Amino acid sequence: MAGAERTRHARGGAPEPGLFERPGAAPLAARLRPRVLEEVVGQERLLAPGQPLRVAIERGETGSILFWGPPGSGKTTLARLIARYVQGEFVPFSAVTDGVPRLREIVGDAEKRRVLGTRTVLFVDEIHRFNRAQQDALLPHVESGLLTLIGATTENPSFELTGALLSRLRVFVLDPLDAGAIATLVDRALADAERGLGGSGITLADDARALLAEHADGDARRALTVLEAAVVLLDSKAGEAASRALTREIVTAALQTRVAAYDKSGEQHFNLISAYHKSLRGSDPQAALYWLARMIEGGEDPMYIARRTVRFATEDVGLADPRALQVALAARDAYHFLGSPEGELALAEAAVYLATAPKSNRVYAAWGAALEAARTSPAAAVPLAIRNAPTELMKELGYGAGYQYAHAVPEAYTPQEYLPDALRGAEYYVPGEFGFEKEVAKRLAWWRGLRERMDAAGETPFAQDDA
Repeated sequence: MAGAERTRHARGGAPEPGLFERPGAAPLAARLRPRVLEEVVGQERLLAPGQPLRVAIERGETGSILFWGPPGSGKTTLARLIARYVQGEFVPFSAVTDGVPRLREIVGDAEKRRVLGTRTVLFVDEIHRFNRAQQDALLPHVESGLLTLIGATTENPSFELTGALLSRLRVFVLDPLDAGAIATLVDRALADAERGLGGSGITLADDARALLAEHADGDARRALTVLEAAVVLLDSKAGEAASRALTREIVTAALQTRVAAYDKSGEQHFNLISAYHKSLRGSDPQAALYWLARMIEGGEDPMYIARRTVRFATEDVGLADPRALQVALAARDAYHFLGSPEGELALAEAAVYLATAPKSNRVYAAWGAALEAARTSPAAAVPLAIRNAPTELMKELGYGAGYQYAHAVPEAYTPQEYLPDALRGAEYYVPGEFGFEKEVAKRLAWWRGLRERMDAAGETPFAQDDA
C-alpha cells in the first residue's frame, strides 16, 4: 500500500482497491501465463531448442497431442501456445459439462474456419473424463485434420482413453516443476511490472522463497497463488509497518494445506501400493513407512493396505519367517478393532517387521508350479495305495492296498509314492537358504537321507491298511 493510500486509510477514508481486489482482475497465475515458448519454465526435456516437440511447435506442425502431467506443470499453457504458433482458433471444451451436441457445434464452426484458412485447436482439459461416445465422436474429425485436438490429463491415458483415440495422438509426459523452476517463476512475478508485481516494491526473503518452492510440490499455479495470498496478507498489515518484504512468517501464514498427491481410483493408487510392496520386498523399512504414510494421508482404505500386507507376507516372506503371516493378520485385526488413527500403528509395525524379515518366494513359486501341473495333468489318477477305501468293494478293487502308516514307525516317516505316476519325482517346493527355510531344508534332507538308507538296506516299512 503506497504512503498516500495509508494516509487516507488513517483518516478514515476507504483505501483504493488493492492489486487483487480490483473488479475483473485476473489471478496472478493467469496473468503470468507464458505468451511465447521462451517464457516457459521447466520441461526442458521436451522444449529445449532442437527437441522434437519444440521444433514441431515452432513450425506449426504439431498435429493432435495429449499432454499427461501433474497439476500446474504447463499443460494448458502449452495448448494455448500451440494454438498461437499454428495461428489457429483456440476452442476449449469441457469433458465434464459439454457433450456431443456441443461438439457438433464446434465441428460446424471448424468447417467454416477451414474455408477461411484458419485451423481449429480443440483443447480438452481433463480428457480422461471423456466417455466412450464423446471419444468416438471425435475420431473422424481428428483423423481428417479438421480438428487439431490437444488433450490434457493428470491420469494415465492408457487406462482412460480408447485405443482408437490414443493411436491418433502424440503423447507427451510433463514433469512436475523442480524447486529451481518454481523459484524462477516467483522471481519473474516479482519483477514483471506489466503482468506481475514489479514496481510494487515487494521483495521476498531467501528463506521465504525456498519455503514457497518446496511447498509448491512442482505446481506452478499453486506457487503463484500462495504468493498472491501472501501479498494480500502483507497489504493487510501495511498499516502496522512500512516494510514491503515478504518474510518466511508471512508466506507460512499464506500457505495452503498440502494435500497428498493421491487418487484412490487413479494411477497413483497403483503406483503407491506398488512402491510400498517393492520397498517391503527390498527390505527397506524407511521407504515402506513413507509409502504407507502417503497412502494413509491420501485417504486410501487402510483395510486395502492390510490385505496387500497379508498378501506380501505369503508371497515374499513365506516360510523364511512363518511369523510374518501372523504379524500381518494381527495388524489387520488390530486396525479393524481400533480404527484410525490408533490402528494405523499396527500397520506400520507390520510394515517394519515384513521389511526386515528374511525373504523367500519359494512357496509362491511352488504353488504356481503345482497349479500348472494340475492344469497340464488334470486327469492323473490317484495312486491306489493312498485312495480312501470305505467299502468292501473298494478294498477288493485295491483301494488303500499297501498303504504305509507313518505313525507306525519311530521316525513317523515311511517312504512311499504320493504323486501320480505321470508326475513321479516332480519337485515343486525347494526351500531357500534364509531364515526358517534353512530348518525346512534340514528336515527335507533328513527325510531324504532316511529314505535312501531304507532303500539301500532293503527294509520294508510297517504297513497298516487303516488310515
